[in-house]
Amino acid sequence: MSSPASTVRFFTMPKSLNGSLASNSPSAESNADAPRSTASATASNASFPSDAKEPLASHRARHKQGITFAAQDKLPKLPIPDLESSCQKYLEALKPLQSAREHGDSAYAVQEFLRSEGPELQERLRKYATGKTSYIEQFWYDSYLNFDNPVVLNLNPFFLLEDDPTPARNNQVTRAASLVVSALSFVRAIRREELPPDTLRGSPLCMYQYSRIFGTARVPTENGCHIGQDPNSKHVVVMDRGQFYWFDVLDDNSDLIMTEKDIATNLQAIVDDAQKTPIQEAAKGALGVLSTENRKVWAGLRDVLTRDEGSNNADCLGIVDSALFIVCLDYTSPKTGADLCMNMLCGTSKIEKGVQVGTCTNRWYDKLQIIVCKNGSAGINFEHTGVDGHTVLRMASDVYTDTILRFARTINGQAPSLWASTSPDPSKRDPSSFGDVSTTPHKLEWDMLPELNTALRFAETRLADLIQQNEFQTLEFQHYGKNFMTSAGFSPDAFVQMAFQAAYYGLYGRIECGYEPAMTKIYLHGRTEAVRPVTQESTDFVRTFWADNPADKKIDALKKACQRHTAITKECAKAQGQDRHLYALFCVWQRSDDEEGAEASTSYSSSLEGGYDVGSDSATEPMAAAVAETSSDRGGSLSRSPGGTTSSSNGAMRSPTQQMPAIFADNGWDKLNNTILSTSNCGNPALRQFGFGPTSGEGFGIGYIIKDESVSICASSKHRQTKRFVDAIELYFLEIRKLLRATRKQAPSPKASRAREVEDVRSKKSGRMKSRGRVIPAGGAGIKGTDSPDVSDSRMESDDEGLGGYGFFDAGMLLQALKTKKDGGAGSDIEDGKSADKMAAARRNVGKKLRLAEY
Repeated sequence: MSSPASTVRFFTMPKSLNGSLASNSPSAESNADAPRSTASATASNASFPSDAKEPLASHRARHKQGITFAAQDKLPKLPIPDLESSCQKYLEALKPLQSAREHGDSAYAVQEFLRSEGPELQERLRKYATGKTSYIEQFWYDSYLNFDNPVVLNLNPFFLLEDDPTPARNNQVTRAASLVVSALSFVRAIRREELPPDTLRGSPLCMYQYSRIFGTARVPTENGCHIGQDPNSKHVVVMDRGQFYWFDVLDDNSDLIMTEKDIATNLQAIVDDAQKTPIQEAAKGALGVLSTENRKVWAGLRDVLTRDEGSNNADCLGIVDSALFIVCLDYTSPKTGADLCMNMLCGTSKIEKGVQVGTCTNRWYDKLQIIVCKNGSAGINFEHTGVDGHTVLRMASDVYTDTILRFARTINGQAPSLWASTSPDPSKRDPSSFGDVSTTPHKLEWDMLPELNTALRFAETRLADLIQQNEFQTLEFQHYGKNFMTSAGFSPDAFVQMAFQAAYYGLYGRIECGYEPAMTKIYLHGRTEAVRPVTQESTDFVRTFWADNPADKKIDALKKACQRHTAITKECAKAQGQDRHLYALFCVWQRSDDEEGAEASTSYSSSLEGGYDVGSDSATEPMAAAVAETSSDRGGSLSRSPGGTTSSSNGAMRSPTQQMPAIFADNGWDKLNNTILSTSNCGNPALRQFGFGPTSGEGFGIGYIIKDESVSICASSKHRQTKRFVDAIELYFLEIRKLLRATRKQAPSPKASRAREVEDVRSKKSGRMKSRGRVIPAGGAGIKGTDSPDVSDSRMESDDEGLGGYGFFDAGMLLQALKTKKDGGAGSDIEDGKSADKMAAARRNVGKKLRLAEY
């Protein structure tokens, strides 16, 4: 190992939270007085050429820098909703969860709030927001950073990537090297401001979070956590069997200094070295376990590590904190979806001879982690304070896409690149151009003080307890997906949300509080708003569905529930929901009267916000609230979930004479912030699964991905019959499809290709007297086990959606036959000679047309 001086990386400590919020990403808020609106942001984005906005489509070598943050100073600020509107929406969200008497009490509390403290708090919030990027941002960060419980299973979500499409690359070292190179290309695109901004219907979204993904760490202190960042970080840390290694990967210009082969060589050397230490022995010094501790305990242990200035431990901790990201190389190969999800979220717990040898010791939860199993299965676990699921999803998607495109370029050098520009080939550069770098792996050697040995032992046993208290189940529903849902006239997200409510009601006979985040990144520094999926319409639907009602009545109730859910989601995406607004008012009430805005006095449980694809709501998020709930919501909370337990860890306590506003003292506030079904829709075909821990002891954490022809669900709970709940969701999906078939005689096939659509139209106009052969009807009846074999379902299979039944094709042919007879009979064309077009039509109708499987 080289001398300590060569291995030290200085960790740039952060500014105060106010200072951090005041200074934003490069060229982001340079013109504070510039007009802010969606239109001006769109115009700013449009000023860049198409090849800069879509480098993959244009595939040109040089592009204008600066597009990433170009629209930041034009984005509109997050609006503060109208007070009476928020209160009305709050009551509407509560109504299906309360009895008539409870709702009457809540309505009275709201009226008292509007009559007394409400208007004053609203005005104080407006004054507080003057000059700030967002009225909710600091409260939002406080809710995360003052969360004292372990972040693992409470705040950090995970993504499980799809396997590499090239099987030969699905081994650990090759896959990890490929992902690292692609991730570094993403880092470079951000730093050079060449990453095209996210857009929604042509309008650019806020890109500030991208400046907070890499080189950042959550640092615990006695007075809460803060986010530290080294903006010039150029090294990665690799963990294997709980041991730490590092090496440089970028130069001072953020260009890659190692090829994929070079990185693979380093990773293989690390794997070989880590194996030299028996895993039972290595586990005793696996300091990453300390990052799973209670935050105040972890803060004290960091003090132990750094109390001797210039010590080896301080140097090692600085290198870990300031790394671009962590690469975790696991020695296990989980097989099932549930085991893979657990491994990506919290690692595995396995005891051998009294020693923890599971992968839970091979993590560092205060940073972004890329996790790769022995068999090449890979995922991402991320610290959630500064970034939402949608942001990390973009990173994961681009990384996955780039791995494919780079492989394509090894076949065809003209294959396109995802990036506007690429690093010079490291193998062809002058070594002196790399600068002061160290590309040889270095193993971090910690001085295991007695206090650390004891703390590590207790941290591991507590973590093992925490892992055992949670269970995970996955559903890979392959029978249909977004295409079927949209063809039936439903919003896919609303359709799946109703499945969760119906399945839960079918098991327990109760309507419980739910949560789903909606992205608000159309606004400057926008994060999410809480969608409350339980409405009067959804309640009517689940009760109608489980009662003895005809199919059309059930489907009609489903349509109304989905339409209502879609309407609420649209309002929330425009920052017109009630949760964030009321929480900000609650925080304002908690603060001192100093309107300059000293730090928020207390912070409350925040619900984890997770990810989503652009235009879809999803992700875990924090809404610290004044109620007790502990979880990391994808809806986690301060205590963790979209509403959570109050944890006033720092700041001035309110005076004993100060009376809590009626709306926050009412039981309805606790009810709405105790999330039972914490859900988040976040993903695309690059992901196999997405998930997070449950937000409360009696609840479920549900991450889901709606793909064209499938739905992927990862559910977690504290052993609340999770498998049974997931099975109930699957049975609901199948049953609702049968009901839709019963009420729809015909519909286009969700899998019908455009060519077959044209074929269908031509069939109507065909001049043939009849079809040559019997057309096989649509339906998927041949798929064993998809539907129960009752008589009504057999009837539906014969004339269901898809290419249609006999009636669809025969109608046009019958009309043509009658027309031909009127014009002189079918033989006249033969006498005149067949044209090329008619011969082609005849060829299309020769033989027996096979029915393509629909599901």
